[in-house]
Amino acid sequence: MKDLEVDYIVVGCGLAGIAFCEILEQHHHSFVVFDNASQQSSRVAAGLYNPVVLKRFTPVWKAKELLQMALPKYDILEAKLDSKLNYKLPVYRKFSSVEEQNNWFSASDKPVLTEFLSTTLIKNTNPSLNASFGFGEVQHTGRIDTTSLVSLYANYLKEKHQYLDEAFDYSVLKPSESGIDYKHIKAKYIVFAEGFGIMRNPFFNQLPLNGTKGEMLTIHAPDLKMNFILKAAVFVVPLGQDMYWVGSTYEWEDKTHTITFEARETLVEKVKKVITCDFEVVHQVAGIRPTTIDRRPLVGPHANNNRMFVLNGLGTRGVMMSHYVAEQLYKHIESQLPLDDEITIERFS
Repeated sequence: MKDLEVDYIVVGCGLAGIAFCEILEQHHHSFVVFDNASQQSSRVAAGLYNPVVLKRFTPVWKAKELLQMALPKYDILEAKLDSKLNYKLPVYRKFSSVEEQNNWFSASDKPVLTEFLSTTLIKNTNPSLNASFGFGEVQHTGRIDTTSLVSLYANYLKEKHQYLDEAFDYSVLKPSESGIDYKHIKAKYIVFAEGFGIMRNPFFNQLPLNGTKGEMLTIHAPDLKMNFILKAAVFVVPLGQDMYWVGSTYEWEDKTHTITFEARETLVEKVKKVITCDFEVVHQVAGIRPTTIDRRPLVGPHANNNRMFVLNGLGTRGVMMSHYVAEQLYKHIESQLPLDDEITIERFS
């Protein structure tokens, strides 16, 4: 293979990697991407964008800013990839008591939540749902079909000969003050956006990325007929054709992609508490979320080499956060602008 010179090497083609590639393309930078599909979190996620933490009725970090940046980016990706990706659906939070209803209405009075929490109590009219206390509606919500996005974007890059479907070999990477040498490739910079795969990366594996395993089900429920995203003990997300995504579990010890009977039983038990009609489990998957202690991303340069960077730690908010953190990193590299204090890896130094 002949030598190749590019501006950037990007390792990882999940949500973070795609967002960074989009900025590079927008600014006419040359780049190549390495990804061997070893990380599943972007591929198996429900892809929700939801500005409210529904357990506590509090706003997601920078919710308004993140949505304003992200949603137009997905419009661009839909046009580029000629595929429907953004499904705008309300999120209905199931109430389990009058007290929860009151807490919801108290939260909706807060200025940071007024535009997101509807003050109309929605009564349940679906005979297949157990929700006697009704629902609260979250606005400006929906899901991105991340499974299709990751697959289509990989194909898009392959057609442009910018995608290498192989594991990245850290042992042959030669960073220097002037640039990056990797096998036959010379680059100005390298960005690692590899999710939980960072734990194998000798340059950044000291960062406090916990990794939380989540297992998810796809169920077939012909009688459910639900056209909104339901948040009860689990999320139930309509996928079309009477299929629904159900998730997810949280496991902190097991760091494998192996699906388990225990997780399946847990999810089935929880979904039976809210869905009264028959359903069939048709698929089960697992992924490792790249989570951090303070639930903020990990972005910044290597301590000893300003040609190597990390873009990681998006946790469960990758759909909303990815474009914001990608732009932060790009401006930091190309214009030397400081990173947001809450996302820079220097907070752990």
